[in-house]
Amino acid sequence: MTPAAVVAAGVLHGVVTIGPLTPVCRVGTPCDGPARNAVLTFARAGGHPAVVHTDAAGVYRVRLRTGTYTVHASVGMSLRPAVVAVRAGSRRVDFAIDTGIR
Repeated sequence: MTPAAVVAAGVLHGVVTIGPLTPVCRVGTPCDGPARNAVLTFARAGGHPAVVHTDAAGVYRVRLRTGTYTVHASVGMSLRPAVVAVRAGSRRVDFAIDTGIR
């Protein structure tokens, strides 16, 4: 394999939360929770999107080529952060999905 054939990649991992889960948040009761079985789509210009599912605890892990990706979730109204930079190595990035419930 020639050096030009080596493609830099990185791993993103973390937890995805979703909330608020109810219109009124109460003291002592979590207003957010894990985004169980959500689908995250990572897309970058000129590349094929990568799709990953969260587990029951909202945990995800994905290996991607280095670069900048926009991220979308299968649920909720918006996702933060909506753009992530992937570098070589492993990096934790937690996501928060806004349900829009107010």
